Amino acid sequence: MFMGEYSNNIDEKGRLVIPSKFRAMLGEEFVITRGLDGCIFGYPVLEWKKFEAKLKELPVANKKTREFVRFFYSAATECGFDKSGRVSIPTALREHGDLRRECIIVGVGGRIEIWNKDEWQKNTLAAEDDFESIADAMSDFGF
Repeated sequence: MFMGEYSNNIDEKGRLVIPSKFRAMLGEEFVITRGLDGCIFGYPVLEWKKFEAKLKELPVANKKTREFVRFFYSAATECGFDKSGRVSIPTALREHGDLRRECIIVGVGGRIEIWNKDEWQKNTLAAEDDFESIADAMSDFGF
């Protein structure tokens, strides 16, 4: 299970060092794609396959589900690490996440998320300010 928050800089070639704890859990090959809220999602292959199975169950006749599926698949990239523990993030994903310099890498259960530092801070502060209503909404999901 991925958990924790780490900070690293992305270089001018789009390479980002992923914390060693996360590298071990991601494995030699993994998948990165667009994430929600403006971040990048990273999945170990097994978790990606589970996510993919859920995407395949969505009704193709529904326009919104087609758009949802395209959102993830069109940017999905199989990746690996170089000798320095860096992943090369494609330009389209760097643009989606506005990854320019300082990045935050967080563990979120079965995946990692890669954030622009400023966006992470804004998102985290907004969630903290509204945490009571977020917690109330979780009761709709049996939490």
